[in-house]
Amino acid sequence: MANYFSIFLVALTVTSGLIWLVDSLMFASKRRERMAIANVPGVATTALEQDAQLPWLVDTAQQIFPVIAFVMVLRSFLYEPFQIPSGSMMPTLLVGDFILVEKFTYGLKDPVMRNKFFDVGKPERGDVVVFKFPPAPNLDYIKRVVGLPGDTVIYRNKQLQIKSVCDTAENCAPFQTIDLKFKSRGEAYQQFAPLEKYTEYLGVVSHQIYRTQGRANSSRYYSQPGTQSDEWIVPEGQYFVMGDNRDNSEDGRYWGFVPEANLVGKAVAIWISFEFDRVPSSWVPGWIPTGVRFERVGSIK
Repeated sequence: MANYFSIFLVALTVTSGLIWLVDSLMFASKRRERMAIANVPGVATTALEQDAQLPWLVDTAQQIFPVIAFVMVLRSFLYEPFQIPSGSMMPTLLVGDFILVEKFTYGLKDPVMRNKFFDVGKPERGDVVVFKFPPAPNLDYIKRVVGLPGDTVIYRNKQLQIKSVCDTAENCAPFQTIDLKFKSRGEAYQQFAPLEKYTEYLGVVSHQIYRTQGRANSSRYYSQPGTQSDEWIVPEGQYFVMGDNRDNSEDGRYWGFVPEANLVGKAVAIWISFEFDRVPSSWVPGWIPTGVRFERVGSIK
């Protein structure tokens, strides 16, 4: 849906700009000449004035082109708004959060074919990224980058272990168990199960995650040839991502890796957050907010 809107925005910008350009080059001077004749004393002016008026289509194009062009540049190359529809990134992001995604962080792409034409940077471990869902590229997903190209990632007993790619045979670091610090239990529930909150130290990034008690169900994990069921080697040019709500997230553990070409941008801020806490029996439509969480406005960690 988002890509369809991008195509529509580009088409509208190009069309309105062409209408304005063609009119300026071919018809505007003739209208000025007719208006000048209409202003000569003693000349019947009614028909000339009507003929010299700016056509409705051209007038509309001139008015909307600057606005549409600004929105297209802003949305395609700088920042794009997204809404969080699910709880897979709790507690970092909640349902009802409206976020800004920085589009230029990982390179500039054309808004239609999404081919990169200028490289800026690469995702870093711990980044919260929006990407085109690999099994269904028409959908936008948001998760946290856990594994970089060449990394070996293990998620065993609900504990992350990461081995970075070796620079040389002599400089090859061992597996690192990602540190966790227990914070609280029961501040939120998922399917009647209390969630445990931890602080996870992922590289230089510290952030909050949720887990439930009990063993992780690895039976549906994505199976990569040559590895164990809970182990993945990230291919070159791809990334391994996970949701912060670890036991309630459909992420890379279940479908694999995110190609660099699928990256949309880095989630950097929450600009508004709405609550939708309404009983099922309420007559008010569910899409109408019940409140605003101003305390959530700010940067994303």
